Amino acid sequence: MPAPDIDTYIAGFPPDVAARLTAMREAIRETAPGAAEKIGYGIPTFTLKKKNLVHFAGYARHVGFYPGPSGIAAFADELAAFESAKGSVRFPNDQPLPLDLVRRIVAFRVAESG
Repeated sequence: MPAPDIDTYIAGFPPDVAARLTAMREAIRETAPGAAEKIGYGIPTFTLKKKNLVHFAGYARHVGFYPGPSGIAAFADELAAFESAKGSVRFPNDQPLPLDLVRRIVAFRVAESG
């Protein structure tokens, strides 16, 4: 059963991963203050204008960030150092989170949403 909210989701992780997830959440909140939070697809999701903006998730070895295909494509050069797919990127837990890059991707997605 998925967590009912983002606080509960984050609390289910070991402290080091929870701290990384909290940092991701705060970076997204700061950049998209008008976005709403929910659990979507079983993971933390931010929505804007009733549409999914970005998602993130915790794993044993990485934090997943899901800004959609357009967010990945627009920052492909900067994301090249990370494992990525069409709409997602993995930030390894043994490396600092690139929060400035996350903020810029979120800002791009906010601008895209009109």
